[in-house]
Amino acid sequence: MTLQGFDLIKHLTELQGISGNEGQVRRFLQEELTPLVDKIEVSGIGNLYGIKYAKDPDAPRLMLAAHMDEVGFMVRQITSNGLLTVTPIGGWNPYSISAQRYTLQTRKGDYVCISSSVAPHLLRGKDGVAKSVAPEDILFDAGFTSRDEALEYGVRPGDSIVPKTETVWTANKQALIGKAWDNRYGCAVMLEAMRAVKDKELASTIIAGANAQEEVGLRGAKGAVHRYQPDAFIAVDCSPADDTDGNKDKFGQLGGGFLLRMQDPGHITHRGMREFLLDTAETHKIPYQYFFSKGGTDAGAAHVSNDGVPSAVIGVCARYIHGHQTLFRMDDYEAAKEMVIKVLETFDKTTLATIRANV
Repeated sequence: MTLQGFDLIKHLTELQGISGNEGQVRRFLQEELTPLVDKIEVSGIGNLYGIKYAKDPDAPRLMLAAHMDEVGFMVRQITSNGLLTVTPIGGWNPYSISAQRYTLQTRKGDYVCISSSVAPHLLRGKDGVAKSVAPEDILFDAGFTSRDEALEYGVRPGDSIVPKTETVWTANKQALIGKAWDNRYGCAVMLEAMRAVKDKELASTIIAGANAQEEVGLRGAKGAVHRYQPDAFIAVDCSPADDTDGNKDKFGQLGGGFLLRMQDPGHITHRGMREFLLDTAETHKIPYQYFFSKGGTDAGAAHVSNDGVPSAVIGVCARYIHGHQTLFRMDDYEAAKEMVIKVLETFDKTTLATIRANV
């Protein structure tokens, strides 16, 4: 990995932007993507897309979509003694929330806060069985002494609370540990791929960017696909690894290459897109692994939009996603990056016709 690539990933993963408050990420992507495309647009919901036009006005339109939001929390109420109750934004394992550092983003500034940790003996029920914990049970503490003091510092219901984590290398320099790889991976690979094809004449018009509010129901993608009318759609997104017990038969193995998603609860990969991606990976000897998922991506929204858009996912897996600390392999990222670049370079009218004929 180049120093430029590492710096990009570190910067993106340390930015803080939950669903509905993605401004930090959007501003950075706009700055980086603008010189790589012919036109850039921001939608009303906050999607950001750049368009690189093909010379042929009848060239197919290929959409490459990341999403810019990460999971976090929204302030629901301020208690009389200045603590905060929250609503989770995106899916959370409640046992990963407590005793962590966060950023409370308010109209007057950003403040460090921590999540409460319930003492073990207080979790024991009368029968000795531990009580379950829900995200709504966990308080967030920024050190305010009262509701009035919190209000003086600009805290209001609806403010964002975002994990605060530094991205660092593992000892063997094969992996990184940080937050929000779901889906700053997609943002990074989209930018690096567009850098790679910036000065190339492509046979398709590329619509590349990132959607808002994916983590709360694929909301941004629905409007984006309607707006840009792509002929084909590729999501670039991160999924959970399932390799910690050493079972190589499970889906999502770190170091196994990019994820070629076959199916999830909201999407079955279009047969023609599947064959196109398989042929591309095998022709260029790019490592990949099949993936069946319990969670969805923006491809799930795209493939049922308009009259139906052939859609697929070029993903990577990571351990412990949707939390403060995620571990992900750089060789998987490099495989995904190479794959995305090859797709952008080869997608043309013949490709689209073959995909459409292979339903």
